[in-house]
Amino acid sequence: MGNPIILFAISLLVNFFSKILLNENELILQSIADIYTREQIEGFIDFKNKWQWLGYTFIPLLLLLKTSIIAAILDVGCFFFGKEIKYKKLFNIVVKAEFVFLLVIVFKTAWFYFFQTDYTLEELQYFYPLSALNIIGYEGLQPWFIYPFQVLNLFELAYWFILAYLIGKELNENTDKGMSIVASSYGVSLLIWVVGVMFFTLNMS
Repeated sequence: MGNPIILFAISLLVNFFSKILLNENELILQSIADIYTREQIEGFIDFKNKWQWLGYTFIPLLLLLKTSIIAAILDVGCFFFGKEIKYKKLFNIVVKAEFVFLLVIVFKTAWFYFFQTDYTLEELQYFYPLSALNIIGYEGLQPWFIYPFQVLNLFELAYWFILAYLIGKELNENTDKGMSIVASSYGVSLLIWVVGVMFFTLNMS
């Protein structure tokens, strides 16, 4: 499945049903009930209901931006290894790999809907299935350490292997060559991104 339209459509549906099943709106209102007046909360609800559609339009836009950037990064990686794959094919490879992250939302929704049915907004925000953060817990952890521990997860690992396998297949070489390209381009870029987020969080906290 390398069609970005299918990826965007499924992402919208999964996010939409996740918000409904997990009552995210109710959790948000509960979290601000002690901070704002009733009139302010009602105004917030009206504003949120009016512009809710705008939030969903950002999902495909952000996915398009993400897949385009990662495809460009992998293109650079191929160049440094003296390999050539057309950008369109790299983009399709990234789109196919991106489907694995939809499972994150599915797993998260299933966990809170069937198992941990009593939860707070904070628990919902910090939960990332099959991640290092879920092993060590976020309580007592410095805020700037939360994101990197979320990134250390099995879905991210699966994403790397899917990219490596598909790139190796496109080059008619083994997965090791694909992994070398992924690690030296996407891996380095991801590390820079995580460090940037940590630095930003540290300065904001």
